[in-house]
Amino acid sequence: MPFEAPDQDVRRRVPRTDVLLRDPRLADAAGRLGAPAVRAAVREAQDRARTGRIPPEAVADEAAGLLPDTACGLRAVINATGVLLHTNLGRAPLSAAARRAVAEAAGPTDVELDLDTGVRARRGRTALRALQVRVPDAGAVHVVNNGAAALVLAATALAAGKEIVVSRGEMVEIGDGFRLPDLLVATGARLREVGTTNRTTAEDYAAVLGPGTGFVLKVHPSNFRITGFTRAAEVGELAGLGVPVVVDIGSGLLAPHPLLPGEPDATTQLRAGAALVTASGDKLLGGPQCGLLLGEAGLVRTLARHPLARALRVDKLTLAALEATLGGPPTPTAEALTADPAGLRARADRLAAALGAFPETGGIDVRAVESAATVGGGGAPGVVLPSAALSLPERFAAALRGGRIPVVGRLEGGRCLLDLRAVPPADDARLAEAVRAAAGSAARR
Repeated sequence: MPFEAPDQDVRRRVPRTDVLLRDPRLADAAGRLGAPAVRAAVREAQDRARTGRIPPEAVADEAAGLLPDTACGLRAVINATGVLLHTNLGRAPLSAAARRAVAEAAGPTDVELDLDTGVRARRGRTALRALQVRVPDAGAVHVVNNGAAALVLAATALAAGKEIVVSRGEMVEIGDGFRLPDLLVATGARLREVGTTNRTTAEDYAAVLGPGTGFVLKVHPSNFRITGFTRAAEVGELAGLGVPVVVDIGSGLLAPHPLLPGEPDATTQLRAGAALVTASGDKLLGGPQCGLLLGEAGLVRTLARHPLARALRVDKLTLAALEATLGGPPTPTAEALTADPAGLRARADRLAAALGAFPETGGIDVRAVESAATVGGGGAPGVVLPSAALSLPERFAAALRGGRIPVVGRLEGGRCLLDLRAVPPADDARLAEAVRAAAGSAARR
């Protein structure tokens, strides 16, 4: 209910800006967030007092409450969607080791300096070495700023003015209307489509190869499946055709994974004869956004020395996060992927019981249910990961997204499900706090 101001002139009782800025909380916030952010919060609080929504004596408290936690507009959220690599939520969350590495690299670093000799050194050399260790079948490796950039660099350096031969069944479109053919044509290459949507053989590729061929491209259709009467040429069949075979595996799986037998990985493709494999770092690898290029040493060096490589290079924070991901402990993505369904159900049971015991949730239907999670992020289409969730009334979805601790769930069957597979156990207490706050808000309405 809005504060009802007395008859006297409220505007004269609203504290001045200079007085408010001397409040210790606001003065401290100016050092953390910057003066403009604090002044904006103060103006909003003053406006609320002048319009009778809060009493004048509450302006300082209101301004302090309006301040963001950081100077960045992005807000940390709890991913309870059941999609491990949710593109709208930034895909893979970084491990604690990667976050510490980013913080360490935020200041001056030796990113391009050899501290022993004092002369310029190869940029990102330790991160590249860590990637080489994880994929020893690659003769050389390179890193650019995302998966699409990796493919752009390959197409520009190897096929500008030439043909890229690709199956019609692999001319994919991913999120936000991004179409692979448009990307490749923009590099100056020409596309030569072969086969049909559902069946393409090695003979289809061989029939069109010639002096004008830049390379054969194999693309993993990572967000859809074609089933039934199908045929796709394998990398091993194409490797002996006399032109480089570039394989875009997409999801960033570096080696086979027992839970994802249908997901292509870099090691297997290289052993099958791929000249180059491209992938994303912020998917199943569990690292920062970047594009990985792994393959024959001479070919990778050609790409790394191309003028476009400079425009696509990664910054020091990405290099730090990538190296820590490659050499550090299991990532949150790896842990979520291998989480025990029985353990997830036990967590859901405990949370549901605890939430039902709080007065704020009186009369609110909170229960633990079985759920089905997915990999997401352009990986392992059709793979279902058994999971468990908290089931709440549908109206909780908006309240949880707008809470102090934003929680993003999913709507299913008229209920709001908070799937636990992508929620680290360490976040259970925060998740419960967010649900209690949402329930209390609903009870007051």
